[in-house]
Amino acid sequence: MVVQKFAVDAIAPTPWKNGGGATREIAVWPPRATMESFAWRISVADIASDGPFSAFPGVDRQIALLEGAGVHLQAHDDSFSHRLVRVGEPFAFSGDTATHATLIDGPTRDFNVMTRRDVCRAEVRLMRQPFSVVPGEATVLVLALDGAWEAGPSLHLAAGEGILLPAGTPAITLFHNGLAALCLRVTLHMERDR
Repeated sequence: MVVQKFAVDAIAPTPWKNGGGATREIAVWPPRATMESFAWRISVADIASDGPFSAFPGVDRQIALLEGAGVHLQAHDDSFSHRLVRVGEPFAFSGDTATHATLIDGPTRDFNVMTRRDVCRAEVRLMRQPFSVVPGEATVLVLALDGAWEAGPSLHLAAGEGILLPAGTPAITLFHNGLAALCLRVTLHMERDR
């Protein structure tokens, strides 16, 4: 299995139909899956104006602020009201619930993980210390948010860059060189047939 490196800004954005922002799709499974057929999908969204999030029945969502002052997420059924204001701290919610996003002070960039319930589950963690990635049977994605991260002499990640490690990839250890270094680690577990 091959480690795939990516840079968020090198991914072409897809404008939203409502004109309120754009999405950069980092990875999806299975490859080329549609919004109706993915098992998991990871993307970055640039939110330019207040507006609704699309509902995704049967999908669990996690979102983390990457840039900007933040966004207030309000469920239409009042099941949650959350201010996403701390960079990298994930917030989990059900895609079944229609949600309205209100920008707190200007545009934001947000990291999004969507998993189809009963097919896949995701663990999203903010990492500040060096750590090892052991994919095993899981797929792992790492996105550097701040500082320079590296895994040996040939793999370097600056802010906005990341790696996707498919299941079965050999383990790696990521180190950083600064006190303020941050990154997100997403571990995607496919649910086994029962």
